[in-house]
Parts: sequence; C-alpha cells; structure tokens
Amino acid sequence: MNLRDWKQSAKSGTKSSDSVTESRLAATPEYYELKAKLHNQLLGRIDLEVLGSMAPERLREELGTLVEKLLAESGVALNAVEHKKMIQDIQNEVMGLGPLEPLLADSTVSDILVNGPGKVYVERHGRIELTDVVFSDAAHLMKVIDKIVSRIGRRIDESSPMVDARLPDGSRVNAIIAPLALEGPLLSIRRFAVVPLRVEDLIKGKSITPELAQLLAGMVRAKMNILISGGTGSGKTTLLNVMSSAIPANERIVTIEDAAELQLQQPHVVRLETRPPNIEGKGEVNQRALVRNTLRMRPDRIILGEVRGAEVVDMLQAMNTGHEGSMTTVHANSPRDALTRLENMAGMGGMTIPPKAMRQQISSAIMAIIQIARLTDGRRKLVSLQEVVGMEGDIITMQEVYAYTQTGVADDGTVLGHFGATGVRPKFMARLRAYGISVPDETFDQNRTYE
Repeated sequence: MNLRDWKQSAKSGTKSSDSVTESRLAATPEYYELKAKLHNQLLGRIDLEVLGSMAPERLREELGTLVEKLLAESGVALNAVEHKKMIQDIQNEVMGLGPLEPLLADSTVSDILVNGPGKVYVERHGRIELTDVVFSDAAHLMKVIDKIVSRIGRRIDESSPMVDARLPDGSRVNAIIAPLALEGPLLSIRRFAVVPLRVEDLIKGKSITPELAQLLAGMVRAKMNILISGGTGSGKTTLLNVMSSAIPANERIVTIEDAAELQLQQPHVVRLETRPPNIEGKGEVNQRALVRNTLRMRPDRIILGEVRGAEVVDMLQAMNTGHEGSMTTVHANSPRDALTRLENMAGMGGMTIPPKAMRQQISSAIMAIIQIARLTDGRRKLVSLQEVVGMEGDIITMQEVYAYTQTGVADDGTVLGHFGATGVRPKFMARLRAYGISVPDETFDQNRTYE
C-alpha cells in the first residue's frame, strides 16, 4: 500500500492493496509521519553506544539495513525514489543534521539560511536561492540545532535564545529561537571549505591579481601588522586564512577567535576560542582575556579572527611591543572607517588618553589596511590596499597602493572593472628589502591594468 493508505490503515487497523503511489510524497505529512515512526522504532532497536564506536561507513551501512527491515515490516509500499530517500533521511537524522546533510555535502553551497522549518535558502556563487529542503516541524528543527550546539558544550533555550557555534569542519553557526524569533527557529551556517582556499584559487577567481598576491605574501613574510577590513560576508576570514599561509613554518602562531574558523597549515599553531557565560552568567572568557593571556605564551605572531571590542587595546599594545607580523579583521566599509572603528573600540576598552595619542598608537601599530568587498554580482574582490604612513596633525595619513575600479555592470548583472596600481611606491618597500623580499617594479606601474 502507499503512504496515504498506510496513514488511513494505521488508524483503522485495516490494510490496502492499492498500487504504489506515483507522486512524490517526500514533502507530505504522511511521509514525515512514517519517517518519524521508523526513526523511533530504529532508536528502540539499536545500541547507541555500540553504534558510536563504529566507523562512519560501517554505521551508515548498518542503519540502511535496519531501515530496510523496518520498511518491510511496516507493509508500506514506496517507489524507488521514496525508498532511497527514506533510508538516506533516517541515516542523516541519526548520523548528521537531518535535512541539512545534502546541503552540507554540496561544495557549491557557501551559506545555509534556515528561516523556520519550511524555508531553507542557500547561497551559491554569491547568489541566494530557495531550496526544496524542509523540516517536518519546528520541533524537528530544534533537535538539529540542539545537536549542533551540544557538540561544543553550549546551550540554547528560552533563557538563552541566541547561540554561536561551529560544525566539526569549522563552519560558523548562529541560531536564534523563540521568544526572539517570531516565526520558528532560525539557523544560519557560514560554510567553511573542507580544503582551505589557496592564493591560486583567489587569483583564478579574479579576487586578486598575481602581482598583488606576490606583494601580499611579501608583506606577511616581512612581519607587517595588517588589518583586513570589509563588510559581512565579504571574505575577510578567507583572505586572512590565505595570507597566513605565507607565514614561515618555524614561527609560533597563536590564533584567537569567537568561533574557531581559521585553518592554518603551519606545524606550530596554538588555537584559542572564547567561552560564553554558563546558565548562572559566570565563566565567560572573552577575546580580551585571551589576548592578554597570549602575551604570556611566547607567540611569534598573534592572529585575532576579528576585533570587535575592548580587546583592540591589548592587540594594539601587542603590535607595538614586539609582536610584529600580527593580523586581524574588522567590520568596516572603507580603510578610513576601519581606523575610526579601532579608535571607537579603544574607547570602549576604557582608554582615557587623548584622541591624538590614541591615533598615534594606531598609526604606529597598523602598517597596512586591506579593504575587501562583495560586489553586487556576488563576487568578492580586494578593492583597496592602503599603507598607513603616519600622522599629520591630528589625522592618520594613508596612501593607496592598489585598487579595484568598477566601471559598470553587464547585461547579465556581472560587475565590470579592473585592478590597477596607483603609481605610489609604498614606504614599506624598504622593510621588504630588509627582509630579503623583492617585488618587481611592474607591480606599481599604474599603466598596467587587470580585469
């Protein structure tokens, strides 16, 4: 019998011999009701401790065998598509994140946005699109959220309805539930590549040029303090990860993040992550405390995933007192805005020194600012590289070395433009030469442009 008749016979106790349904019922209440019943029966027959010790491939095979047996016992006839999907769905419920597993397995998906149980969007190649993935109800979505946050020892409930977490592959997760979310639980997953992007990938994607990539690598090897600025989703963490690959393997690197995302490939990396307060509101460890502790850990470089508060004070002091080569990111729409944000956050940290003295500390700590942006067609590009020169009066002075100029938009929505040097030779070239790093003169030729 088919799914609809199974639902009726489950209530009346009778069986039907109707033919297998031809329609796709994977998103119907009957399908979810059958899946929930089989899932509960499965949990009643398996030993979770034994399954937890199995290899993933063996576990998936065993679960598939058990689900097929339960389907046979239920007497419900499914067509080939429904039969296969039922087995996969239950495997995903037990082993992973349920309906989200196919999206997590899709390498083209960069963001997963769940707007309640019935609306799941994804971002592919910079564009957001609606998927046919749905959860059976809000309770089903809550189970998936609980599974994510419990893995890293965090919680989400009415008393703490917001949480930041991460998946085992490093993807960033944010969840928010009632009473703050009015139309069901909300879940956002910022995917992080299993295989970290390399500088060659950014060049191939035309996010940067080969000459610019060579210059950035030289800046990192010359132990310049670099600030990466950009908006949400512009690729700040990705660029930070790519640039960190130029750090020599013999240096001790300490990373500090709210949610661990960086995937450094060097052998001597120490990763630190903040901790939120517990249910009593105690036990919080913020980024400022970690930065202060890091100074006692003998780091060669400190990489702060994102500066967003009072920790900027300790970060600037570290950059000014022997921890050169440190890097961090900040949310800002331009290099000038980035400097203003640093100054404002320093004020949040309790610094009461005059504004001019604060700007002097910023200008002596930060040597270069990289501005990146997400264009209207979804592509990310480095739009400006600026050197922090020093102070003129009360103002921090900068000079732009490299820029991306947008010239228009094609009929298909693709942004048109080109990269090019401004013709300014930065003062930090002397520092690069001192470290034995050579950069071709053509890099700063303003007559050379790149699409």
